[in-house]
Amino acid sequence: MSTPPMHPRAPIDVPVPSVNGLRLRARRVSREVRGVGRVLHDISCDVAPGQLTVIAGSSGAGKTVLLQTLAGLSAPTEGEVLHDGAQPGPPGPEFGFVPQEDIIHRELPLHRTLVYAAGLRMPPGTPTETVTARVDRVLDTLGLSDRAATPVRALSGGERKRASIAVELLTRPRVLFLDEPTSGLDPVTGAALLRTLRALAEDGTTVVLTTHVLADLLRCDQVVFLSSGGEVAYAGEPAALCGAFGARTVEEVYEAVAGGARVERATPDDADRSDAVSPSPRAPRVGALSQWALLTRRGTALLLHNRLSVAVLAGSPVMIVAMFAVLFRAGAFDPVAPDPGSTAMIMFWIAFGAFFFGLTYGLLQICTELPVLRREWLAGLRIGPYIASKLTTMLPVLALADALLLLVLRALDRLPAAGWGTYGSLFASSVLASAAALSLGLLASAAVSEPGQATLMLPLLCFPQVLFSGAFVPVPRMTVAGEAISWAMTNRWAFEALGSGVGLEPLWRAGGSPLGPPLLDSYGDSFGHPADRGWLILAGFTLVFLVLTWLILVRKCRDGAARSRAGR
Repeated sequence: MSTPPMHPRAPIDVPVPSVNGLRLRARRVSREVRGVGRVLHDISCDVAPGQLTVIAGSSGAGKTVLLQTLAGLSAPTEGEVLHDGAQPGPPGPEFGFVPQEDIIHRELPLHRTLVYAAGLRMPPGTPTETVTARVDRVLDTLGLSDRAATPVRALSGGERKRASIAVELLTRPRVLFLDEPTSGLDPVTGAALLRTLRALAEDGTTVVLTTHVLADLLRCDQVVFLSSGGEVAYAGEPAALCGAFGARTVEEVYEAVAGGARVERATPDDADRSDAVSPSPRAPRVGALSQWALLTRRGTALLLHNRLSVAVLAGSPVMIVAMFAVLFRAGAFDPVAPDPGSTAMIMFWIAFGAFFFGLTYGLLQICTELPVLRREWLAGLRIGPYIASKLTTMLPVLALADALLLLVLRALDRLPAAGWGTYGSLFASSVLASAAALSLGLLASAAVSEPGQATLMLPLLCFPQVLFSGAFVPVPRMTVAGEAISWAMTNRWAFEALGSGVGLEPLWRAGGSPLGPPLLDSYGDSFGHPADRGWLILAGFTLVFLVLTWLILVRKCRDGAARSRAGR
């Protein structure tokens, strides 16, 4: 795909002040990574404001580790990193970080995606017109204006990388860190991206990036070249790099460094802190309620733009209804001649249908956007509103699916002719079962590291819910271990609440079917409790799953901010 030309900087309609870049200093920094050992060794370097610096070296040299340490995302084991002469604080609007993964959703058009990102990053109360103007300017700066209406998934690799950079430029950061931004790009696209970064540096932004691309080294202001042992083999101007090692090409520099060569240089003065400044006040964060509302709108838009999600949303209820129509005959709840076995199975499959809806909808909600979440967390996103937005996006859809399921089953005479009280109870049980399953799906989605693992979790989570729900083997007939496991199955409590709500116990007693008394004996008091007992337990499971999801995501975001991959 051809790459649109990138402007060196946006046309300026009104005066826009240059960015006051951040000065970075590393003083005798060493870093150990758990399970790997020491990755960085006694590194000292300076990055001047508005400078474009490239961190280079072979695989395993610690480039990403150094980038994250300079950014203040992970603390050095020894030594210190200074931002304008002070210890790095929490990331704020002046900070930009672009990891290798895309940090934007792919389903929505690019302009709309950036508007949502701006809503989370820009100060609360920023007028809509200001947000739109900022997005337009950033797109123009990066040469993406003609792609504004294009879904992100349809952008080329270079365009998606620039789109990730666009997210960071929405707040005009003083410093921008990028982890291998040219990796995987063709030479022309990579060179164009470096020209864009050069323009940002000329405008005042301090830019630091890691790279494996040899040509990138010659397009920067400073090269920090790491040896395989995580030491600085060279730090200085790119024009002097080859000469410092007596090499003719950059490839020969890599060979020389691999052989142990390094350029001795004076260590920067540790005592020089003349650039120390008072930390600027942090911009106010967008409130939790505003974050929830914005994330809910974005989540709804993402859901509607994802064809697979829409297919699952529409297909799951149709599949369950078709299964009921094929498996069960009409009239199973006839009070004169009920079919106790069929009534129990109908209640179970309603419970399992509600569980399947919720679990399926929840499993891919988080793992597919974890890089986006981690970056937005650094920008001030709270995990609580994020999880709450998932519930408010999906629960209405689940409630509608549950209501349609009950409505169709009644129309097909697979449920009894009963009043609003009975169907209100069935609906409440179904929705709570779906909410618990959705929360379980979110928990599993947060726990795994990639969508493929989430897909494998589907049968692993479904089978125990079927076997230990108490439908096929009643709970009183289970072993002690089986009964203990059944307590942890949300499907058991949904099944029992549905059975109590529809009145299975009195139906079996009064129906005159010879199968009724044996079933009553085998199920014991499973349906003898009020339905709200099951509701309370399902609500408790939902809360527990959500709290665990919150804990996992907080840990993953913190670890992601401090994580260093030893293979870099």
